[in-house]
Amino acid sequence: MNLNVLSERYATKEINNIFSKKGKILAERELWISVLKAQKEAGLVISDEVIKKYELVKANIDLDLIDKIERKTRHDVKARIEAFVQTANTEEHIHKGMTSRDLTDNVEQMQIKNASKIIFEKYVAILKSFVEKAQDYNYIVLTARTHHQPAQCTLLGRRFSMWAEELILHLDEFEHFIDNYPLRGIKGAVGTQFDMLTLLGSEEKVDLLEQKVAQSLGFNNILINPGQVYPRSLDLSLVSKLTTLSSACENFAKSIRLMAGYELLTEGFKKDQVGSSAMPHKMNTRSSERICSLSELVKMYYDGASRLSGDQWEEGDVSCSVLRRVIIPDVFYASDGICETTLTVLKEMGVYEDKFSEEVAKYLPFLATTEMLMLAVQAGIGREQAHELIKKHAINTVLNSRTKKNSCSTNYDFIACLTAEKEFKDAGLTKEKINQLLQDTIHFTGNASEQINQVAKKANYFFEKYDSNYTPSDIL
Repeated sequence: MNLNVLSERYATKEINNIFSKKGKILAERELWISVLKAQKEAGLVISDEVIKKYELVKANIDLDLIDKIERKTRHDVKARIEAFVQTANTEEHIHKGMTSRDLTDNVEQMQIKNASKIIFEKYVAILKSFVEKAQDYNYIVLTARTHHQPAQCTLLGRRFSMWAEELILHLDEFEHFIDNYPLRGIKGAVGTQFDMLTLLGSEEKVDLLEQKVAQSLGFNNILINPGQVYPRSLDLSLVSKLTTLSSACENFAKSIRLMAGYELLTEGFKKDQVGSSAMPHKMNTRSSERICSLSELVKMYYDGASRLSGDQWEEGDVSCSVLRRVIIPDVFYASDGICETTLTVLKEMGVYEDKFSEEVAKYLPFLATTEMLMLAVQAGIGREQAHELIKKHAINTVLNSRTKKNSCSTNYDFIACLTAEKEFKDAGLTKEKINQLLQDTIHFTGNASEQINQVAKKANYFFEKYDSNYTPSDIL
C-alpha cells in the first residue's frame, strides 16, 4: 500500500516506477549484474551460468523476504543481498569488493538522472505550450499590471512569452546539470577503492570496471575523489534546478488565478466538474492553485536539501539518509505534479476576448499617461509640472468615479479635465489630440510582438533537440 500522497495523487506511473521499492531494488540488481560482468572481464572467475541465473531472476522481487531478513540483520543492503542470492539460488558472487554506498549512492544517482530526464522533457513540452499560446494570443491587448495596479498595455501573448523566457533560462541550466552530473562510482568504504583494487589486482582493471559500470548506468562523468558518499551539495544543486524550473509555472498559475478572478479567462471547467460543495455557481481555479501549492512544496525541499549540503562527517556518515529518502523522491513527485497540471491547464484553458477589450477600454486613458507625459515634455512643459498635472486629474477621476460626487466622474472626463489646464492649452495638447492617440490601441504595446517572436526563436533550440509533444495524463 502506498501511503505517499504525492506519489499516489500527483505523480505519474513513469516517475513512480523509478522510486518504487521494486523499482529501486531492480536497479540495484542491474548494478550488481553490471559489476559482475565487469569483474569477470577483469579476470575474476565467475561463470556465465552464474551471471545468467542472476539475470533471470532480477525482476523476481520478494518484498516480504527482504523485509524479514532486514528485521533480523537491521541492515537494508545486507537484506537485499541475501534475498537476491537466495532467489538466484547460485554462488555468492554479487557485492564483491563493494560497500553499501557503492550500491545505494550509485543507484540513487541513476534514479535522479533518469527522473531528471523525464521531468526535463515535460518542461520542454510546457515551454512549447507557452510559446504556442504566446503566438496564438499575440493580438489580444491586455491591461498590464504592476503592484496589481493597471500600468500600461501589453499583449496577452507577451505574458506567455515572459514565462517561456524564464523557463528557457532554467532549462539551459538543467540540461547542463543532467549532461554533466557525475557518478560517485565504485569507490569502496572510504573512497580509495582499496577493496576492489585488492580483489582485481591492478589500477587499470579497477578503472575499467568503473568505466563499464558508469556506461551501463548512462553516465559520462565519474567523481575522482569522493568519500563514502557523493557530496550532498549535488542534491542541493538538483533541488535548486527543480525549484527554479517550477517558478515559471507558479508565475503562470498565479496570473491565471488573477485573470480568472477578473473573468478574463478560464483554466478550463469540465461539464460535470464541481467548484464548491456549498456554492454551486463557483468555477474555482483549482488546478492553478495546485501548481502554486506544489511549487511551494518544492521550495520546502530546497530548504531541506540545503541542510544536508556540507553536513557530512569526514569521509561520510548516514545521518542524511532519512531526509534524503523523503526529499529525493518527493521533489520529483511534486515536480511531476507541477508539469502534469501545468500542461493540463495549458490544454484546457480558454480566453474571453471581449472581456480583455472591455478592461482595456476602461483603463486606456490612464494606461496612456506615460505617452501623454512625453508629449507634454516635447511641447515644452516641464516634466515634473506635467507629471503633477496628469497625476492630479488621473487620481481625482478615479476617486470621483468611485463616489460619483463630481463632474469628472468617468474615465474620458479625465482627458477633458487635463486638457482644460492652461499649460496643456498653451502647448496645443487638446482633448481631440489626446483622444486621437487612444484610437490606435495596439501601438501602446510597444515592442511586445517582436519580443514574442524573439523568445520563440530562442526556444527552437529545445524543440529541435528534444521531443516536445508530450501529452499530460488525466489529473484528479
